[in-house]
Amino acid sequence: MATWVLHYLLVAFLIAISYNIDAASAGITRHYKFDIQLKNITRLCKTKTIVTVNGKFPGPKVIAREGDNLQIQVVNHVSNNISIHWHGIRQLRSGWADGPSYVTQCPIRTGQSYVYNFTVTGQRGTLWWHAHIQWMRATVYGPLIILPKLYQPYPFPKPYKQVPILFGEWFSADPQAVLQQALQTGGGPNASDAHTFNGLPGPLYNCSTKDTYKLTVEPGKTYLLRLINAALDDELFFTIANHTLTVVEADASYVKPFQTNIVLLGPGQTTNVLLKTKPIYPNATFYMMARPYFTGQGTIDNTTVAGILQYHNKPTSNHFNSSKNLPVIKPSLPPINSTSYAANFTKMFRSLASSRFPANVPKTVDKKYLFTVGLGTNPCPKNQTCQGPTNTTKFAAAINNVSFILPNKTSLLQSYFFGKSNKVFMTDFPSAPIFPFNYTGMPPNNTMVSRGTKLVVLKYNTTVELVLQGTSILGIEAHPIHLHGFNFYVVGQGFGNFDPTRDPKQYNLVDPVERNTINVPSGGWVAIRFLADNPGVWLMHCHIEIHLSWGLTMAWVVLDGDLPNQKLLPPPSDLPKC
Repeated sequence: MATWVLHYLLVAFLIAISYNIDAASAGITRHYKFDIQLKNITRLCKTKTIVTVNGKFPGPKVIAREGDNLQIQVVNHVSNNISIHWHGIRQLRSGWADGPSYVTQCPIRTGQSYVYNFTVTGQRGTLWWHAHIQWMRATVYGPLIILPKLYQPYPFPKPYKQVPILFGEWFSADPQAVLQQALQTGGGPNASDAHTFNGLPGPLYNCSTKDTYKLTVEPGKTYLLRLINAALDDELFFTIANHTLTVVEADASYVKPFQTNIVLLGPGQTTNVLLKTKPIYPNATFYMMARPYFTGQGTIDNTTVAGILQYHNKPTSNHFNSSKNLPVIKPSLPPINSTSYAANFTKMFRSLASSRFPANVPKTVDKKYLFTVGLGTNPCPKNQTCQGPTNTTKFAAAINNVSFILPNKTSLLQSYFFGKSNKVFMTDFPSAPIFPFNYTGMPPNNTMVSRGTKLVVLKYNTTVELVLQGTSILGIEAHPIHLHGFNFYVVGQGFGNFDPTRDPKQYNLVDPVERNTINVPSGGWVAIRFLADNPGVWLMHCHIEIHLSWGLTMAWVVLDGDLPNQKLLPPPSDLPKC
């Protein structure tokens, strides 16, 4: 063959490869439809009607690749208002699609629909979606899997199969009624009746052996388990008997791999682990189990969910072993209040910090904040006896002693965008506690919180350092704090009160883990840094649902930048109206 022909074919081949790679990088548009509808579900020998997406519990899996555009039409067929949050999606310039009711949109009312339209930019990994109004996410949630771009490998061995496992809580009562009773009486909410794997409580609960999640695996294979804690109120330890897990990702950010027998996830957090199965058929089945980590006061669901890991055994002509006859190996889990294990586990997470996946942690800081996070009280209404810490008080929660009040006639983002924020929110959220105290020591006598709709305003591209300080008011407990619209770097953490002179000297500015939800340690503090490069209004709140309902939340306003690609896009025409 002539040389010029070979040259021509080689050039054509290279052009074709370049075109395919460019096309793959550009992404595609994926369409989903979420019909919000009622469904009868039986758990724990009791049938109840729940709100679902497309009649599925948990809801359908949403899959995309990095760079794809997602257009998800949500149609509300039930009497409850609804909105959907795409937990962990950056929503660059598309804050109208973030989903929290009365923050970035008014809720979708009965008979209405809304298309969530956003592009997945610079992200890949395990995220999830859930309702973001009242306690609707008790049953309205599902996985959101972002695959790498085509031809982009994982930074770990390619798994044989990928399996999402969602942790949940099951209430025999209506979760909305549980919430309303707690808010009315001022007391803590009734606990859930079971924890679940992919909606199933498993054999340790009454009447639930048939409702057991089972994962069947092949010997000598590597599985990627996408773990998602969708529980309302409970942090959960997770383990699989006689198996070691390798953690490779947290909140859709790759981490330096490390091995563990037990994983801890706070509500809202996701963790990807590699499970390497035993090389030969083990003649046993294995419990996978989860139960709470909790150090606070009050009643929680201190029960254990179990699923079964079973090996596929190819039958031979003279041998067949049914898994029903095999011994079941049970694992052990830490005590419910094992703060030392929680702290040591959390410190294991570090970013890859590689050339391909760098840790772009801000080295210099424009704005520093110190936020206390914890519980408090509100006064009981006159002529009412309450069930709070005393019969004259109700439980509340606050950040810097401000218990957040959501608007109910518009959304924060709408009021900001259209220049009508004066009557909706104020911008005087305190940058530090107004009245400093010994945060983790003897609590103050006055536990009353203030109430308001206060936000912090940031200029575009501001670098922020935020120290989240736990308090001992009404008990010491951990708080999983979730920031919408951003990932952040966890540069430091410790027990006791944050020391602004001593503690920053120990910061990790080389390979800190990148997350969207972080546990403020029980009786301690955590320091995070982020770049405010996403214009809009972004909620930050505790992902323990009752704490969110009690007001443990605030929001950031990030102003537009100067360039066109640094400005919030205008709202879509179908944005729901209040």
